[in-house]
Amino acid sequence: MKKIGVFLAQGFEEIEGLTVVDILRRAGIEVETISIMGTKEVCGSHKIPVLADVLYEDVDFEKLDGVVLPGGLPGTTNLGAHAGVGEVIRSFAGQDKLVAAICAAPSVLGQAGLLKGRKAACYPGYEEKLTGADVIYEEVAEAGSIITSRGMGTTIAFALRITAYLTDESKAQELAEKIIYRQ
Repeated sequence: MKKIGVFLAQGFEEIEGLTVVDILRRAGIEVETISIMGTKEVCGSHKIPVLADVLYEDVDFEKLDGVVLPGGLPGTTNLGAHAGVGEVIRSFAGQDKLVAAICAAPSVLGQAGLLKGRKAACYPGYEEKLTGADVIYEEVAEAGSIITSRGMGTTIAFALRITAYLTDESKAQELAEKIIYRQ
């Protein structure tokens, strides 16, 4: 079974983090929410407190097949400022493990030098922070093991693309039908 970590930072966009968790778990993918804040309770950008599964310090990243970075502010800023997140995403990208980011969070991938020569999508206004990327304006961009998306309104498409990447297209399509997505 595939296992994914979803980073949670103070000020993360709740829909972008939790919808991904929900969809991946529905697909039978093991998901671990990871607080980078030193406490399991993390408050989202809309003041919704969420209890993470585990603290960053306690994660065995070798057991993960990928990581997801939700956007939101100041969540994205907090992700970008966390040295460990930078180390993990560089390591995972170097091993062709999944690194996915949505909304403002693809800027963290740009800052880490992971988007050079790759197609990437982000929230409007963050394009210049996708250093070296071929910015596209589709809902989701997939470039090898890196998946990016534009924002809260594209979260289901983003989560289904991650599902397809980790399983297959038919599993993602089956799940889309079950949740009545674009029928």
